[in-house]
Amino acid sequence: MSINVVEKIDDFVKVRHILVSVSDKRGLDDFTPKLIEINPDLKIFSTGGTYTRIKEILGDKASSCLTQVSDYTGQPETQGGLVKTLDFKIYLGLLTETYNDAHKDDLKRTNSVPIDMVVVNLYPFKETISKENVTVEQGRGNIDIGGPCMIRASAKNYLRVAPVVDPSDYEMIISEMKANNGMTSLDLRFRLAQKAFEHTAVYDRTIADFLRSKSFGDVKGCYDI
Repeated sequence: MSINVVEKIDDFVKVRHILVSVSDKRGLDDFTPKLIEINPDLKIFSTGGTYTRIKEILGDKASSCLTQVSDYTGQPETQGGLVKTLDFKIYLGLLTETYNDAHKDDLKRTNSVPIDMVVVNLYPFKETISKENVTVEQGRGNIDIGGPCMIRASAKNYLRVAPVVDPSDYEMIISEMKANNGMTSLDLRFRLAQKAFEHTAVYDRTIADFLRSKSFGDVKGCYDI
């Protein structure tokens, strides 16, 4: 397997395209307007309830800066939101490297854009399984797939992308972007990547522990087999 080794990057990256898909919507009412204030040309891609909430927050400004992920990818969400963000254009945008000409050609070929920040937090799996008499099926249904994939892709590419998983970081991120003409620093992106991988590691550990605590009889009891 050939591994691509990057030898040249930009310390500061202008945030032009953001993907937002959050279960915990705290802080969006302050965060998103400030992002637009810093960069009026900013484009936000979003999904489902997050899209609806941001549209409410931004009001008339939403029409010029907010796009549903399904409109961007050309693929409608599946029933129940099962598949929303698992799309080639999304991951090309997340993993593209600044100085890679082949990646640039792929962006042009697919009419895609590089995504500079991902704001994602996950389905409340821990809260779900903490409820009394929760079933294996209820737990299974609350396992987030697209969220961890986006977090991991953006965190892997911290050379260019800022992975944001914690609403308590919004104020700090806005402060840095204001101080740096709408850009994020490599130092910030690296710190956010550390936090992002810790976030997905804890999430996966919680799922693994829950499944390990159940028997096959618990599984069979959920379904008409």
